[in-house]
Amino acid sequence: MSFVDRLIAPLSPTARLRNGVDLIERGRAKDGVLEIGHAARAGLSEAQHQLAICYLDAVGVPRNVGEAARWLTAAAMQDHAEAQLRLALLHVRGECADPSGAGAGPDLFAQEQPSRSGPVEPDFPSAMAWARRAAESGLPEAQALLGYILATGPLVLRDVAEAETWYQRSADAGCPQGSLGLGMLRLQTGTEESGWTRAASDVARAAAAGLPNALTLLGALTQVGVGVPRDLAAAAQLYREAADKGVRAAQTCWGLALLNGEGVERNVVLGETWLRRAGLAGDAHAAALVGFLHARGGDQPPNYVEAVTWLERAAELGHAVAARTLGQLHLIGAGVERDGEAAARWLRRAAEMGSEASQVDLANLILSGHGQPEDQASTHHWFERAAQQGDMTAAFNLSVCLMQGIGVAKDEQEAATWLRRAAEGIPTAQYWYGRMLVEGRGAPSDPGAGRIWLGHAAEAGLVDAQVMLAEMLVNGRGGDRDHPRALELFRKAAQREHLGALFALGALYDGGHDVPADRPLAQQCFREAAERGHARAKLLLGQYLAHGLAGTCDRAEARRWLEAAREQGVEQAAWELDQLAAGTDLGTGGDRATSAA
Repeated sequence: MSFVDRLIAPLSPTARLRNGVDLIERGRAKDGVLEIGHAARAGLSEAQHQLAICYLDAVGVPRNVGEAARWLTAAAMQDHAEAQLRLALLHVRGECADPSGAGAGPDLFAQEQPSRSGPVEPDFPSAMAWARRAAESGLPEAQALLGYILATGPLVLRDVAEAETWYQRSADAGCPQGSLGLGMLRLQTGTEESGWTRAASDVARAAAAGLPNALTLLGALTQVGVGVPRDLAAAAQLYREAADKGVRAAQTCWGLALLNGEGVERNVVLGETWLRRAGLAGDAHAAALVGFLHARGGDQPPNYVEAVTWLERAAELGHAVAARTLGQLHLIGAGVERDGEAAARWLRRAAEMGSEASQVDLANLILSGHGQPEDQASTHHWFERAAQQGDMTAAFNLSVCLMQGIGVAKDEQEAATWLRRAAEGIPTAQYWYGRMLVEGRGAPSDPGAGRIWLGHAAEAGLVDAQVMLAEMLVNGRGGDRDHPRALELFRKAAQREHLGALFALGALYDGGHDVPADRPLAQQCFREAAERGHARAKLLLGQYLAHGLAGTCDRAEARRWLEAAREQGVEQAAWELDQLAAGTDLGTGGDRATSAA
């Protein structure tokens, strides 16, 4: 110990506190904390408060929240307002260890903080008690904190009217936190434009004091024009100022403003830089935006590898859309290996976050044989719960589970019941319910009723429904024949690239139905269907060319198409080839089936 140190050793606690602070300022933090500790143990409340700050900020001692809380409690019990405020904050944040037994804590320079048995939850009642004592002593920051607890704490503690009173007292004292709290409270409770204007004015006072969260909130109000005139340029600058102060949400908003050129000159590179900064700081939305930016491309080609990196970060932070996108990328193998199990894992994550679209995606993936066994039960449970609440999409998906035995025993009768509910608004459900009625699956066979439901789905543009209904109109199943209407339905389906419908059009134009025959058009339909791989269309095109049914005979080309039909297993094609080789007149023995199968 130096001469000066020995000289002041017997001094009062107040003097030792001053000496400790001076030693810390001169870079002798450890010695300074020892001096402050002596004063704290002597019962000096300000020394106890300062010692707690040293523990919180790791000045001269390892950081130890438990010890900080112990010394804050000692000071707070002596009505030290700032200690009461800090103690209340620790309780609100859930950082406050049990401060009981003040004065019997671990060694001042213990290297490790005592371990806790588990996470400490926020203690709002204790926080309110200490904040109220500090607020009543006139500390503006404590008044703002008390207002916050009264406004947003557990329901049993809430009192909006009293919260407004304390926020107002804090704001009147010039505390920016009080102004911000008052503005936020009025935004939540205001019902008129005048109330929103007052709220925006409160937030603006806090922003003028440089409070980062107030700058961000005022930027949002200015961007949409709530309580203040809408001004994208002003909003962008507010976001920029808050972003410079490290507010993640503001960094995201500023990055978006730059990316989209909203209120500021468009700068994609700088915008992405800010989004990256926010994403690295833990903003899930910003990380997802960076991922989407690279997945979509735009000014640059898509970079799926980079997209996956950022989407994984966002998904791990709880972003459901990012998790679903990862599932889709794994399905197509973009930026990652194609992996159905990995796709199911990410879709499961998104579904558990509440993404209904991901629940549907996962169910479809399970139908293709991917996912884990437990996924099936979860999938069935999600759909059943939503279906019972009147969700028609969920009712349809539940019927799929029941028909396929996903997470539940197969039950076509129950599936038909849910399909009937879903058919009230979903064309795909109308098609499947109509088909089940026609086929007598899960319900008594009723082709007439089935045809009605197929008609609803066909009118909604469902191609499979148009084709099935057209076939029933041709053969008269479930009602009268109506070949002209069938022709129109086949034409609509063919325009949507339905190969069977294209073949059926050719069969109708071939003749023998209640529509005018048009064999050149029939041959054109058969050719288009044959070129796309339809086996029976190849047979009929071969017959047309061999026989000249549309006016042009080409036996060499006919042979090629008949051989192609034979290779696809059409037995009649072999007989036609034998007749062609023998030079026999093929007559009109070709099969003119109108089935779109």
